[in-house]
Amino acid sequence: MLIDTHCHLDAAEFDADRSLEVEASVQQGVQAIVVPAVCANNFQTVIGLAKQYPECWYALGWHPMYIDAAQPSDMHALRQLIAQQQQTDHKLIAVGEIGLDYFVTKQNIETQTYFFTEQLKIAQTFDLPVILHVRRAVDDVLKYLRRFPVRGGIAHAFNGSQQQAEIFVSMGFKLGFGGAMTYTRALKIRELAKTIGLNAIVLETDAPDIPPEWVGQQGRNSPKELLKIAEVLADLRGMQVAQIIENTSKNSIDIFPKLAHLYTPLEVLH
Repeated sequence: MLIDTHCHLDAAEFDADRSLEVEASVQQGVQAIVVPAVCANNFQTVIGLAKQYPECWYALGWHPMYIDAAQPSDMHALRQLIAQQQQTDHKLIAVGEIGLDYFVTKQNIETQTYFFTEQLKIAQTFDLPVILHVRRAVDDVLKYLRRFPVRGGIAHAFNGSQQQAEIFVSMGFKLGFGGAMTYTRALKIRELAKTIGLNAIVLETDAPDIPPEWVGQQGRNSPKELLKIAEVLADLRGMQVAQIIENTSKNSIDIFPKLAHLYTPLEVLH
């Protein structure tokens, strides 16, 4: 089975054909789609998607690009909501999307840091993995993970060095690879996807963003592209795509154990 570990299915880009996209993804072998929230405004939306679609699971958190609209009281509200959902809804599987983004702006680093570390504390409290947004801030993210260790998670759209990748893995994290890896000019990402231990890799789309090469940079990404993304990874590593699918699915379940009931070992399929 394929697991899309990062997909913003709640985005307005899917409003016209969301159900068709989910159906098309299932037909391509995608059995689970993890939908991370980005701010309080879409918490109930991602919860609702998980109720509507059996394939959808969700995370709750404040994305660093949205935290200028957050207040410290929002962390108390998030903590309360996660406490409630963890008791009543098995489809809550992580805190996310959280992290640091120094690409968009460095003017609010102090604010970003406050909300990132507060959400790491929430993940600690509820023993949940985290889905990380890390852009031009890898070293700082690692610094705060050392101060506020969590049970692991996923470094989404990973674009760091081999050394940084190995540090994340040593801390219980997997690395998310998706559309960016499909571009032949993305030499660093492709080399890392080729050489890092296969047990470190999970697949993602970040749909509707980061479309793969065959969709084009102006196109809309979709979880139905995940199979072809897996095929690219298989080509890079000189492996059969079935092996990539099995291993990345197992890696995803390592982070999100609530998905374990979906997994069927490869040998059972043959």
